[in-house]
Amino acid sequence: MRLQRGEVQGYDFNRMVFEFTMLNQGKVILCAISTAAMDDLDGRRDVKPDQRADQFIRLREVIEERASRKFFEEQAQAERPVVLRSIDFR
Repeated sequence: MRLQRGEVQGYDFNRMVFEFTMLNQGKVILCAISTAAMDDLDGRRDVKPDQRADQFIRLREVIEERASRKFFEEQAQAERPVVLRSIDFR
């Protein structure tokens, strides 16, 4: 089983994460990916805050696939957001 695509929430400058949602049988799962993880995936470090949404869209498929896998590997601790870090892509 896999989580389904949800909504793009946006960049949280204070937390240095990009937030998005996914769906598990209609239930909203809060997710986030660190900017360091997105930069590692993208192979660049020069991304400006106003470019984060475009970066997320470019990398969305791989980010969502990993968020889904992490959600089910950790056995759906549904009350906690799925937060992806660089180590999650190694």
